[in-house]
Amino acid sequence: MITKEQKELARWAMQYALKKGCQQCRVGIYSGSETSFEVRDTQLDKLQQATENQMVIYLFVDGRYGSISTNRMERRELEKFISDGITSVRFLAEDPARKLPDPSLYFSGSETSLALYDQNFGSISADEKLKLAKAAAAEIYGQDSRLISVSSGYGDNESFAYIVASNGFEGESSTSSFGVSVSASVKADGDARPESYWYDETLTWADLQKQGVGKKALERALRKIGQKKIQSGKFQMLVENTAVRTIISPIISAINGSSIQQKNSFLLDKIGQKVVSEKMTLIDNPLIPKALGAKCFDREGIATKKRNVFENGVLKTYYIDSYIANKLNVAPTTGSPSLLYFDNGSYSQQELISKMTKGIFVTGFNGGNCNSSTGNFSYGIEGFLVENGELKQPVSEMNITGNMLSMWSNLAEIGNDALKSSSWQLPSLLFDAVDFSGL
Repeated sequence: MITKEQKELARWAMQYALKKGCQQCRVGIYSGSETSFEVRDTQLDKLQQATENQMVIYLFVDGRYGSISTNRMERRELEKFISDGITSVRFLAEDPARKLPDPSLYFSGSETSLALYDQNFGSISADEKLKLAKAAAAEIYGQDSRLISVSSGYGDNESFAYIVASNGFEGESSTSSFGVSVSASVKADGDARPESYWYDETLTWADLQKQGVGKKALERALRKIGQKKIQSGKFQMLVENTAVRTIISPIISAINGSSIQQKNSFLLDKIGQKVVSEKMTLIDNPLIPKALGAKCFDREGIATKKRNVFENGVLKTYYIDSYIANKLNVAPTTGSPSLLYFDNGSYSQQELISKMTKGIFVTGFNGGNCNSSTGNFSYGIEGFLVENGELKQPVSEMNITGNMLSMWSNLAEIGNDALKSSSWQLPSLLFDAVDFSGL
């Protein structure tokens, strides 16, 4: 929690920087703590506890910009620290695009309405956390002769921020998260050792899944036994909700302001154009209460709001922070995505599988990359051959190749199984005509 004294110190540091020659200044105080346990088989393998207290000061001096940070928050030390920082910034090149955002864009109000912090965070004992990590592994340890190893983990964190800017912004946020995960490795034919994982992450301890994570991880590992390549071809591709992030990340990177400003994006100058399937309506809504990724303002203090990123296949926005906005002479939006989800999902994962005549149900990507300028990509995949609506054969060591915009133009159906344990609540997605390389 940010104390009253810390807030007063931040306001004092801002005024001191202005007094020493800054034309504008923003000060952030960030604090928090985190705990993690790792269990291998039945034994505690690693534990970590950490706390953070940090002040970051953003200095705008004579058309130049720099930021300095410290965890030593005594006024006497800060006086010299800030003065030295201002002197250093004056050595930098001028950058007229560096300035605080227009005050009219700032958030005003209280972020507590989003309920992003578990008030019981401090009351959960280390014994309870370790017990959960061990119980997750114990669910499957010794339960199947094919199981080679199992590891589980528990992690949580609480983070607090207070930001004040010299042109009028003052904001505060509090968030927490809890997570549990299990990975399992099993013996298969020959030297093959398939492995898989499962996890859950929530904002509150009460909502965290306490049972079933280990069993899910083992189930996912066992179903990989017998993986092999199949003949190359152009097939339907169903991407599991846990894996969709890999193929949508290049899209999000391509609409990032820095990519647009550097003209290194396959979505440059595409605002208002239909560039992907009309099935694709992607929404960024940071104002959903009790959801991972929600927030009322971004790191600059700009108020967040619900926006359509794609609407029926039409690109509606870029992610533009105030710096890039000044460089491009456009209005800022926000610097990065917050809480993404698709609209129009209406089919369960099993219903999507039943719609496939021949294709591959992709459950994971094994390396690969996408060219940020052209959108051409190549990724290794693993999953299952699907024929006539049924899983037939686990597959691996295959690749998909193509172009991002072409692939997303072939988006055929959207699942209703959005992954709630992530700030990107992505569902399973079905694509037509994807090039697979195998035998």
